[in-house]
Amino acid sequence: MENKLIAPSVLSADFGHLAQDLEMINRSEADWLHIDVMDGTFVPNISFGFPLMVPFRQYCAKPLDVHLMIVHPEKYVERFCDAGAWSVGFHLEAVEDPLPVLELIRAKGVRTCLTINPDIDVKRLVPYLDKVDMVLLMSVFAGFGGQKFIPETMDKIRFIRQEIDRRGLATLIEIDGGVNTANAAELFAAGADVLVAGSAVFGAKDPEEAIHQMKS
Repeated sequence: MENKLIAPSVLSADFGHLAQDLEMINRSEADWLHIDVMDGTFVPNISFGFPLMVPFRQYCAKPLDVHLMIVHPEKYVERFCDAGAWSVGFHLEAVEDPLPVLELIRAKGVRTCLTINPDIDVKRLVPYLDKVDMVLLMSVFAGFGGQKFIPETMDKIRFIRQEIDRRGLATLIEIDGGVNTANAAELFAAGADVLVAGSAVFGAKDPEEAIHQMKS
C-alpha cells in the first residue's frame, strides 16, 4: 500500500498563535505533527523541550512525531514518550549503539525512528531497517528551517526503498528538509512514505491547501 503522509513541522508555526496553528493542523489533511527538538550541541540551534509537549498534546489531535536532534538521547527518550510522543526518533550519529535506545522507546509502546544527516552514509541504516518502525533521511542539515532540498537525497530514498521492499519490511521512510508542493510528488514517487514540511505549510497563504496539494 502506498503511503502519502504529511507531517507539518511545528518549528515553523507562529508561537504567538500556537493554539490556532494546531487547530488548523487538526482541520487539515495532515497526518502527524512533527516536533523538532534541538539542544544547541548536536545542532547549532535550540528549539524547545518538555514544557511545550503539553500544549502540543493538548491542542493537537494528530500523532506527535518527535525528532530529537540532541546528544545523549538515551537520557531523554523515555520522558518524551511519557509526554505524549507517538513516535520518537534520534540520530544514528549521536549514539555509539542505537539498539539500547530503540529498546527504551519500544518498551514505552512508542514507535521508533532512526535518523541520519545528509553527510552520513545511507548504508549505515541498512542493519537497522528491521529493528525500527521508520527511518528519517534528512534532506538538509539538521538544525535550521528553510534550507534548500539536497537533490542527492532522491538516490538515498530509492536505495532504502529497494532494501525495505527486498526484505519485505513495513519500515516507513520519512524525509525532512526543503519539502514543498513542487517536489512532494517526486519524493513520494521515489519511495518516501512521510514528508515533513515546515515553512511550506506554515508560510503558505493557505496552509491547508498546501497540505492537500502535497498529499495529492
